[in-house]
Amino acid sequence: MKELEEKILKEGHALSENILKVDSFINHQVDPVLMQQIGDAFAGHFGNKGITKVVTIESSGIAPALMTALSLNVPMIILKKQPSKVLNDNLLQTVVTSFTKGTSYELTLSHQFIQENDNVLIIDDFLANGCALLGLIDIVKESGATLEGAGIVIEKGFQNGGQKIRDMGVRLESLAIVDSMTDDSLTFRD
Repeated sequence: MKELEEKILKEGHALSENILKVDSFINHQVDPVLMQQIGDAFAGHFGNKGITKVVTIESSGIAPALMTALSLNVPMIILKKQPSKVLNDNLLQTVVTSFTKGTSYELTLSHQFIQENDNVLIIDDFLANGCALLGLIDIVKESGATLEGAGIVIEKGFQNGGQKIRDMGVRLESLAIVDSMTDDSLTFRD
C-alpha cells in the first residue's frame, strides 16, 4: 500500500536493524485517515470471504482492526493480554512472547464471542517472528471457527514470521513488507 509505505518513510524511524518505530501514526498517536485506508485495503483483500468477525490483540492492533471491521460491517474482537476479573468463564487462552517487548503474556478470549460458524479475519499491526500471530491462530482454531486469513499492517520480511505463517497455509496479506532497514535506510518488498 503506497500511502502506508510513504508514511513509514516520512515518519517512521528504524531504531535498529530489527525495531521500526511508527508511534506517530500507528501505535501511540493514530492517523485516522490512514487507518481508514488500511481498513478499506484489508476489506478489499478479504471482502469475498464471508468474514463474520475481525480479531486482534490489544492494544496496537485495535485501530486497524476496528477500521477493517467497519469496512466489512462486522464486529471486532479484542484479545486481552492482562487477566481480568470479569473474564473468568469459558475462556480460550494461549501464551505468546512479544518480539519488541521481550516479554510473554497470556492472550485471553471469552468463547462466547467466537463460535464454530464464524469466519474470522485476524488483523495486527506488526509481524516479526510470528509469535503473536501464531497465538491468535491457535485461539481461533481452538474456538472451532474458520480462519479466513490474517492482515498485517507492517511485516518485517527479513524475519521469519511471514514465511512461517504462509508455510502453514494461512492466507497472509501484509500492506507493507520491509525487506531491510538500517539507521538511515529502509527497503520495501515489491
